[in-house]
Amino acid sequence: QVQLVESGGGLVQPGGSLRLSCAASGSIFSLAAMGWYRQAPGKQQRELVAIITSGGSTDYADSVKGRFTISKDSVRNTVYLQMNSLKPEDTAVYYCRANRSWGGGYWGQGTQVTVSS
Repeated sequence: QVQLVESGGGLVQPGGSLRLSCAASGSIFSLAAMGWYRQAPGKQQRELVAIITSGGSTDYADSVKGRFTISKDSVRNTVYLQMNSLKPEDTAVYYCRANRSWGGGYWGQGTQVTVSS
């Protein structure tokens, strides 16, 4: 089992920045990748925002490329999402996701990000 604890959400004005953190504990050795998804108000599906593999490869949704950066601290077993130039359309609940090497994975509890003036 893997436990994920997120932090760093909040209210920010358009153009501002936030950094989300996701600390993982438990069977970390089983993880192939970690990432962030978000679920916008009124939408039923979560969309991938960014992902980083155990080898350090990253991928981003087109809507956040150039504004968001995903990184990890392997010593602290923590993944970060640095979000810059935030827009109102970035408003969502952001969920940390950890993918197991053999399929499936785990979700964090979610953290609210609101971009509004």
